[in-house]
Amino acid sequence: MAYTLAEAARAVRRDKTTLFKAIRKGTISAARDAMTGAWTIEPAELHRVYPLAEPVIDGNAEFEAAALPRHGVAEVEIRELRARLGDAQETIADLRRRLDESEAARMQADTERRQTAERLTALLTDQRAASAPARRWWRWGR
Repeated sequence: MAYTLAEAARAVRRDKTTLFKAIRKGTISAARDAMTGAWTIEPAELHRVYPLAEPVIDGNAEFEAAALPRHGVAEVEIRELRARLGDAQETIADLRRRLDESEAARMQADTERRQTAERLTALLTDQRAASAPARRWWRWGR
């Protein structure tokens, strides 16, 4: 399906005058429609000189349908990969949040364990005041 001059300009995001000058110079070959007198440009010829730009969605289904067969598979793959990338980034953010929460809980539990160990150690140690040594009842056993 051939482009009109306006459709070709939208497909490559250039002005119609730029494409018309390229036709006049012979850079792009185009033909005139016998009934309307409008220029028609084959997509292969147009994209040989100008790369295809992202399609502008403006409700023109005919234009969008003309742009899809050439790069439709790539566009679908790009959309799918972008969706997967977004999902992966959300998963990474969720996992980082969970890791931070578990690290904070682990640190709190470790602090509580140390405090409990200190309290138990304090309870188990002999904290009586030291008393004077007891006298022996055998005198000669000093």
